[in-house]
Amino acid sequence: MSDVPAAIRNAFDPEHFRADGHRLIDALADQLGRWHGREGVVLPWLAPTEARDAWASKGLTQGDLVDDLMAITRASTALAHPRCMAHQVPPPLPGAALAELVSALLNNGMAVAEMGPASVPIELAVLDWMRGKLGMPAGAGGVLTSGGSVGNLTALLAMRQAKAGYDAWGDGAHGGPPLAVIVSSDAHYSIARTVHIMGWGDGGAIPAKIGESHKLTARAIEDALAQATTGPNARRVIGIVAAAGSTAVGAFDPLDELADVAAKHGLWLHVDAAHGGGAALSAKERHRLAGIHRADSVVWDAHKLMMMPALVTAVLFKDGDRAYEAFAQQASYLFAGGDPRDKWWDLGTRTLECTKRAMAIEVWTALRVHGEELFGQIIDRQCHLATLLATKLRDAGFEVPLAPESNIVCYRHTAPGGDLDAHNRGLRQKVVEDGRFYIVGTQLPRGYFLRSTLMNPLIEPSDLDALVVHLRALASS
Repeated sequence: MSDVPAAIRNAFDPEHFRADGHRLIDALADQLGRWHGREGVVLPWLAPTEARDAWASKGLTQGDLVDDLMAITRASTALAHPRCMAHQVPPPLPGAALAELVSALLNNGMAVAEMGPASVPIELAVLDWMRGKLGMPAGAGGVLTSGGSVGNLTALLAMRQAKAGYDAWGDGAHGGPPLAVIVSSDAHYSIARTVHIMGWGDGGAIPAKIGESHKLTARAIEDALAQATTGPNARRVIGIVAAAGSTAVGAFDPLDELADVAAKHGLWLHVDAAHGGGAALSAKERHRLAGIHRADSVVWDAHKLMMMPALVTAVLFKDGDRAYEAFAQQASYLFAGGDPRDKWWDLGTRTLECTKRAMAIEVWTALRVHGEELFGQIIDRQCHLATLLATKLRDAGFEVPLAPESNIVCYRHTAPGGDLDAHNRGLRQKVVEDGRFYIVGTQLPRGYFLRSTLMNPLIEPSDLDALVVHLRALASS
């Protein structure tokens, strides 16, 4: 007779899991159907204090698993609702959510291959597939990690070790002259965070001026390089950070042009393709990534245009050995010393994470079930919807400063007189509190603009028409 207490046996009982799982999947499928049918709100808004108090009042006992999970579902932002047009986060493929369930139940950490006997080789296969889609050479390699911010940190740490001219990992951030990278003034905030984490301070990211296209140019980089390397505050510039699908407006930098500048000056070229990397899967859009194969490192988020649950980020290096240089340390109880390349199957040598989630399972199963073609269709539709929305907004009198290059549209309502920034900030807050649509905003050089990222391929043109009508109505209220 087992001496395991009944409460523990019940918590791990497979039959309880089966019963709860059936109830939960049925309830979630019903909710997906309601969202796809445009029922209910996108964002069930509560003021932060009210929301905090409401959840705290429920206590931490007497719960029913399925009832509680569905209460959370109903109180959450509905990314699967086609009128959610806000952040760069997709409604994940339902099958990918099931793959995530399996990954969570297995809970295989991936620092060493023996803890992920299936998930480690699957990750290596997914990475090689992504390398091939970007046209990177056969020697390229990398790792999957948890998000673009960690991905950019990983890539820039490898860049530092490769280009600093001294052992920055062993000797510290001040073991040599002060370092810097050149970035677009539109660069994602994770780049500024990364250079501060590395100890480079405020001068570690040198902003290059961008024009109305919001793109880096060779001329702008040359100007920034000349400024950064002269005078009393001179820095040793070791890299360029380019964007392929910038966060603010979705712009793609001219990567071939920037690769030429990097080669001329012996600089590392890093491409933040967190959002736009998925364009490689579209025959219509992949031209925007021309030259990405020349980058020394690339970050690509599968939890954006590939519709995966967050977070699944690839960090890819043209020279696969560079993947080991981001974190040049040893953990004897895991890796038993020696060159980490000798145990290339142990992924913990390439990433910040040790108990790394088995995040490749979602991508691998989605590709096997749906094929690459589905993702190309999704990306083409998202980009088409963005172009259509931009046209509808212009026709309705909104200011649209840029023709969309991806699925991101920036725009603002042009009320006569007054403070346009304050007017559009107020309009967005009205949208949030109303809840029937969800949009965000961004600060551009010309002022504050509303911003929609069309992540949901189930959006119809009628949803875009309804958004325009809704914005105009709220603006006049």
